[in-house]
Amino acid sequence: MPAKRPPVPLSRERIIDAALHIADGQGLRRLTMRRLGDALQVEAMAIYHHLPRGKEALMDALAEHVTTIHVEPPGQDWQEVARAWARAGRAALLEHPGVLSLALTKPPKGMALATIANQVEHLREAGLPDPAGAVRTLRAYMFGSVAVEVQRSGWADPDATVEHARVDSGDDDFERGLDAVLAGLARAGGM
Repeated sequence: MPAKRPPVPLSRERIIDAALHIADGQGLRRLTMRRLGDALQVEAMAIYHHLPRGKEALMDALAEHVTTIHVEPPGQDWQEVARAWARAGRAALLEHPGVLSLALTKPPKGMALATIANQVEHLREAGLPDPAGAVRTLRAYMFGSVAVEVQRSGWADPDATVEHARVDSGDDDFERGLDAVLAGLARAGGM
């Protein structure tokens, strides 16, 4: 008889991955600590060791996870830097549409706040006059664009059989809107 493998230790990363799987597959409303414990093959109370504030801490961690992105600036042109950040943010949100509402409503914390600071710094280094304002504008556009795409896809409809939160014209729609936002930022900055 083969030896039984020891259980994989519980960690914050495993908890977040399992929670994302549930939220993306069944919706955020179905994400309970009991269901999460079942998915991790632990008692729900074991999760509190890693997230002492319980479900509220889990929601914060999920929002932070999907809004923490890393981008290597593609060059010195501020518009290309802004494009890279906006595209990366969109991709991260579309990868986990089940927690989009959290990303939209939870204030940035921890690494998500560091992501915003990195965006501002990259745009400042690329010569944009008001990088903090530009990041606010880009984030507003990116979040709104993703919300509309998820809505159009039908992904959130409980009766739908949609697997992905994307629409065929999503990339083109996003790029067209991003062009308009960047043109507006250029005019506002006198560039």
